[in-house]
Amino acid sequence: MLGATACSAPKPAASPSTTATADTLSGSITVFGAASLTKTFTKLAANFQKLHPGVTVATSFAGSADLVTQITAGAPADVFASADTKNMDKLTTASLVEGTPVDFATNVLEIAVPPSNPANITDFADLAKPGVKTVICAPAVPCGAATLTVETATGVKLSPVSEETAVTDVLGKVSSGQADAGLVYVTDVTGAGSSVKGIPFADSSKAVNTYPIAALKASKTPKVAQAFIDYVTGKVGQKVLADAGFGKP
Repeated sequence: MLGATACSAPKPAASPSTTATADTLSGSITVFGAASLTKTFTKLAANFQKLHPGVTVATSFAGSADLVTQITAGAPADVFASADTKNMDKLTTASLVEGTPVDFATNVLEIAVPPSNPANITDFADLAKPGVKTVICAPAVPCGAATLTVETATGVKLSPVSEETAVTDVLGKVSSGQADAGLVYVTDVTGAGSSVKGIPFADSSKAVNTYPIAALKASKTPKVAQAFIDYVTGKVGQKVLADAGFGKP
């Protein structure tokens, strides 16, 4: 019996078709994302393309309000990821969204200052001190709306030297030394590394921004658009977002 066993023919190896299914997803999509998603979505788009070799993902980042204006005006986009529900609601009301938007992350504000913190900022109230050059987002931008919420909650009225249309512009003015402080998201501070210093403040919890994502009706590749959304909201996408400092939806 041992001889028979030793001389028996080996089992044939399973053919590739029985061990793996070829990826059939193909086409191109353009993803419009809030400025605060620049690093994470650039990474997710690259990983998604590696996972699906037949897919191309183009990305465009700006303030959520600006992106809504572009989409409403007919700019070609397949997926929209907003830094708040208010701007997503505008597209939903305009019947430009396919299906129901899905919340995929949350974010809170943090004070960003140059590494040396020249104005000695320690809390939100310090941003209103005379002589402090503070930069914030414009009210129409999600980070600007969050700033107004914190102002109302604390009773502290800011007098910014400028209001920017994207949170990345606020961060840029702080990191370049043009401002003593700026209100950005905690994820922006994390992503900026040593170029800025983050000052957390307790009242940031008064303004938690929820990020929704949705496919757009104008998409010519809806299957790819939905697959990307599933990737962002799935295990891998959520880990990338968590590593960047985003909270759970």
